[in-house]
Amino acid sequence: MNPPEVVEQLRVEFAHLWMVRTFLKHADEIQEDEEFLEVPRVIFDYCRAVEVPLEKGDIKEYLQRVRGKLYKVKRVAEFFAAEYRRVSDHTNFHMAALSLTGCVRQIEAILAATAAQETAK
Repeated sequence: MNPPEVVEQLRVEFAHLWMVRTFLKHADEIQEDEEFLEVPRVIFDYCRAVEVPLEKGDIKEYLQRVRGKLYKVKRVAEFFAAEYRRVSDHTNFHMAALSLTGCVRQIEAILAATAAQETAK
């Protein structure tokens, strides 16, 4: 996979993250719970943090930020998957948990493939 293909795959995952964030940001069920409000905040911070190097065309810095900040999103994804039923057992929350977890896994897989390619060079 060449760098533009890696970026495009990651951008798709970030679009999915953004949609989960938007759903949670507007979900009345979590508005009074600081732990749950942390989830859309972390997703927002992650998405925004990687925008600057991408806008500059600095793929190396972009990938470093994607790697460096992923642990925060992984943490909130694990929290949300384990705890979303506390606020709602609705299908929307279940799907948001699956989507968020899936995005983290996909980003990890893309980064792993990228790292393997870099090592092979």
